[in-house]
Amino acid sequence: MQLYNTLSAEERAIMIDDAGKQRLTLSFYAYAQISNPTQFRNELFLAWNSLEVLGRIYVASEGINAQLSLPADNFYAFKDSIEVYDFMKGIRLNIAVEQDDHSFLKLTVKVRDKIVADGLNDATFDVTNIGIHLKAKEFNEILENPDTIVVDFRNHYESEIGYFKGAITPDVDTFRESLPIINEQLQDFKEDKNLVMYCTGGIRCEKASAYFKHQGFKNVYQLEGGIINYAKQIKEENLESKFIGKNFVFDHRLGERITDDIVSQCHQCGEACDVHTNCANEGCHLLFIQCDSCKEKMEGCCSAECVTVIHLPEDEQKAIRRGIKNGNKIFKKGKSDVLTFKNNEETHGVFVAEKPSKNARTGVKKEVKIKKQYIGKGTHFFPKPSIGQFLIEENEIKIGDTILIKGTTTGEQQLVIEEMLVNDLVQETAIVGDTCTFKLPFRIRLSDKLYKIIA
Repeated sequence: MQLYNTLSAEERAIMIDDAGKQRLTLSFYAYAQISNPTQFRNELFLAWNSLEVLGRIYVASEGINAQLSLPADNFYAFKDSIEVYDFMKGIRLNIAVEQDDHSFLKLTVKVRDKIVADGLNDATFDVTNIGIHLKAKEFNEILENPDTIVVDFRNHYESEIGYFKGAITPDVDTFRESLPIINEQLQDFKEDKNLVMYCTGGIRCEKASAYFKHQGFKNVYQLEGGIINYAKQIKEENLESKFIGKNFVFDHRLGERITDDIVSQCHQCGEACDVHTNCANEGCHLLFIQCDSCKEKMEGCCSAECVTVIHLPEDEQKAIRRGIKNGNKIFKKGKSDVLTFKNNEETHGVFVAEKPSKNARTGVKKEVKIKKQYIGKGTHFFPKPSIGQFLIEENEIKIGDTILIKGTTTGEQQLVIEEMLVNDLVQETAIVGDTCTFKLPFRIRLSDKLYKIIA
């Protein structure tokens, strides 16, 4: 009885091409009490292997989290195979916006402690008391509400290539890291703000919404079916996309385009780019963003060192890899110090613009809003000297001004200008049409806006 893969990814790719069948990529999840996860896992493998299902599936005593592909001809047989289980009857299947027959090349079904590593003790709160689900139209409407805070519960390398406008995008490597960070940042907004959250397919928000309700947040909402389902709905209903860029996905595609906006840059040259790749050196395999030009120049590698390695004989490459633990480097996706245009110590999306304070006489909270004047936009960042470059489009700035640099990924950062270059010359003032540069303790992005704080 076959319960594991017997073919390599290369052999499977050839079989897929030879079969000539259109394949569908889809994902789904379900929380349920599974008494024997190993038996459940084996049943799924046997049923799905015969249907030519490929993918990455995690099962645990708390449920199932699945990302997979299958021949379109087998779709209804696949639905029948999962609806044998009561908790998966009528389950929502998120079908990918963009299809790729090679999105998955193996069937991997693993038993885990949890279907998402959240670091939470489920026994300490009611995991079924979740936030209100919002469809695409409802989600768009609530984003327009000034009392809404929207939070991206994906990792930094996911939100880097696409996000909802105005979202807080925590600079984290894992979902579990974002929970305490967001809880601390939003302590003062539990009563009077809408906490709206989203992720790729909705599974992370199911648990996160229950956690934040347990933490005392009164108005908690989540995007039903995540970005995948949102993209499907806005297309079907001809709605405006509040999501810009690409949605990162955990298969061979590494992303599917939602809008034509490119909100990230090549990690090697800084050009606008949102194509993820893994370093061609198997001993590195670092995930990073690489444009076509750099891909050709660097032969798909993240560094000159890795280029050297891939030209060694295979036995020498294996010898180099043997016994070396690259897990931490691979885990820090997109954060290696060899990536010139990727800062390793950036802070993303801190919600600070409207922090409430108490009236000294009444004790009632009031909103303290920063008065600011638009100046211009970021045009470049020089990482080694840590210098930002801006184009002045309106008004002017001068030495001694307090400025605010604001961006979805950068967050909101304030500082006083102590010195600057204007059109490459030391100047006191920069006016409309000038290009100015000054030192920064953080990196900026091309989409960042520059404001002057008005006293």
